[in-house]
Amino acid sequence: MPATIRDVARASGVHISTVSRTFSAPHLVNPETRVRVLACAEDLGYRPNRAARALITGRTHNIGLIVADIANPFFPPLIKAAEGQARHRDYHVFVADTNEDPTAEEQLVHALAKQVDGVLLCSPRMSNSLIEQVSREVPVVVINRQVAGLPCVVMDVGQGARAAIEHLLGLGHRQIALLGGPRGSWTNREMRRAAAAAARTGGAELTVLGPNQPTETGGGALAEPVRRSGVTAVLAYNDLMAIGLIEGLDALGLRVPQDVSVIGVDDIALSRLTRPKLTTVATPTAAAGRTAVDMLLQHDSGAFRGARGRAVAAGDRRTTAQVMLQTGLVVRDSTGPVPPPGRDVAGP
Repeated sequence: MPATIRDVARASGVHISTVSRTFSAPHLVNPETRVRVLACAEDLGYRPNRAARALITGRTHNIGLIVADIANPFFPPLIKAAEGQARHRDYHVFVADTNEDPTAEEQLVHALAKQVDGVLLCSPRMSNSLIEQVSREVPVVVINRQVAGLPCVVMDVGQGARAAIEHLLGLGHRQIALLGGPRGSWTNREMRRAAAAAARTGGAELTVLGPNQPTETGGGALAEPVRRSGVTAVLAYNDLMAIGLIEGLDALGLRVPQDVSVIGVDDIALSRLTRPKLTTVATPTAAAGRTAVDMLLQHDSGAFRGARGRAVAAGDRRTTAQVMLQTGLVVRDSTGPVPPPGRDVAGP
């Protein structure tokens, strides 16, 4: 017969309610007692009934994580880190993919709202007003987007874009292109604002091409427009677009970095495997996943709406804190000095 909560209480010498709190609200239990209860539960093979606990506590101990495109290598490290952090806190993570579709994103939040205690929205494509609206239905932490009045974890892509442009300026480039990402992307807006300011300060001309799909195919399709523009350097929205661009430029007979320098963003694993190895802006995706989980759970008591779907009142929200994580430029082989005067980078 499976061990029961009474068996654990008897073996550890505590009341049944203390065993229950050890699993549902461990921060309320004396650390020494908590260790003893957990050790007895492990010895007896006891596993708490999550469904029963949800009925008592009003919490499912599940978190929803909604990402823009799970096929993008940017997201798996973030997902893995969030899952690990949630597991450490005795929570499970449900992952859903919107395929860059804001309508699907909204529908997923509504679908998950009654099955989870909170939702992490990663690189959302919904409008700020719609994100604010769905946050009234279920607690939300936003990753890679700033929404006034809501807790968020963002990576300083503006600082990264500035560092990238300054690196290119230092190599002598004065004709630079920015390959924009998807419409509605906060990251895209921040990059464009910072890159334009840095180029202006450095006396360079910035040509913006976009919005575009943030994929390898999207980057490859921009090879011809980049060639026609006559720029000598490119900052892409992400590494996938940069890799696709390099492939497209190669097909046109242009060499990277001898003819065109290319910088990506994210520092995905593929950026170290391409030839040439990609200069990129590293983003702390794993740290963002862990931080977002902690932010969602940091005010356990009263933070979540009840299991029947009642939303917390605005005054009961966990936090409106905003955490900014630093990015950093990683210089590899895809950037080099501006081509000598007279070289026809634009081609025929």
